[in-house]
Amino acid sequence: MITDKQIESAIAEHGSQAKAAAALGLNRRTVDRRVRGWVKRGYAPEYDLTRPVPDGFRLKGASTFYDEHGVKRMQWVKSQIDPERMAELQHAALEAMAARLPRVRPQPFRSVADADLATCYVLTDYHLGMLAWREESGDDWDVPIASDLLVRWFRSAIDNSPAAGVGILAQLGDFLHWDGLEAVTPTSRHVLDADTRFQKVVRVAIQAMRQIVQMMLDKHQTVHIINAEGNHDPASSIWLREMLAVIYEREPRVTVEQSPDPFYCYQHGDVALFFHHGHKVRPGQLDVTMAAKFSDVFGRTRHRFAHCGHLHHKQMRESALMLVEQHRTLAAKDAYASRGGWLSGRSASAITYHARYGEISRVTLPPEAVV
Repeated sequence: MITDKQIESAIAEHGSQAKAAAALGLNRRTVDRRVRGWVKRGYAPEYDLTRPVPDGFRLKGASTFYDEHGVKRMQWVKSQIDPERMAELQHAALEAMAARLPRVRPQPFRSVADADLATCYVLTDYHLGMLAWREESGDDWDVPIASDLLVRWFRSAIDNSPAAGVGILAQLGDFLHWDGLEAVTPTSRHVLDADTRFQKVVRVAIQAMRQIVQMMLDKHQTVHIINAEGNHDPASSIWLREMLAVIYEREPRVTVEQSPDPFYCYQHGDVALFFHHGHKVRPGQLDVTMAAKFSDVFGRTRHRFAHCGHLHHKQMRESALMLVEQHRTLAAKDAYASRGGWLSGRSASAITYHARYGEISRVTLPPEAVV
């Protein structure tokens, strides 16, 4: 690989970026892109800026002290994180890690399923990793409790749902309670009640997700996985999508939604299913947003349903465009919710749609009903 130093030397020797690219056997745009990256990081020799800040950062400001003879004596360089470059580096790291993941081998389907049916298992705001104390908020919640309930709920919901040809795992965001080594919300940095170390939360999340997908493969001919971006776990939703896509890349019965846009869509015959966490667009505007974003699917279908979470309580709104449903969470309340008086019930639903008729049945299970 051609290094930055080699490109810099070639530009100095040949006098232009185009000539340097030709001498090095590189595309002109490759050299231009590298140079733009240097400038962003603070490399501009004509202004005595010759020491770029580290990759992943960008120049915030620089002050240079010159003596009376115009000789540079001291220089102060200030930097800040470059979000775009950090996202690029994160994606590259995910690709490198994914290359080492074990792949699931194709599994023959040995059951009988109705191809006209699709069952959508809606899970939202599960907040794996959250800590709640019964005496303070009404229910206990930690990683062992959450992981146990999650697997038991899916087992019960799958067992009690029709033998549909399609199974949709619609995880609508905030699956993890926090998104990194610090237990804070990513945007506002509010301190959260956290149960354990982040690595343990990640490990449990991966194990539970793979167990759920396997149960769905035993029930349904095909499985479609959606891991929506939430406001608590925007970065973790990325690695979860990419990881599952790699793990199941050799299993033709599994498809994984990998869109970086936080709005998602799945079509089943005359049925359009739309998904969004709810942190960007509220339920009252979600119908218009989805119809605009997925106009092709909207135009091909007769029955349209949008699903979101975020606010933890149930609400249904039917417009001329579609039925929008905001779902409850299975998770217990934390101290923040309890003290704020947000006291919604707890449940999750498996909704079955017919390819021609729309919704035909649903199984809704609160934690107490899960065996």
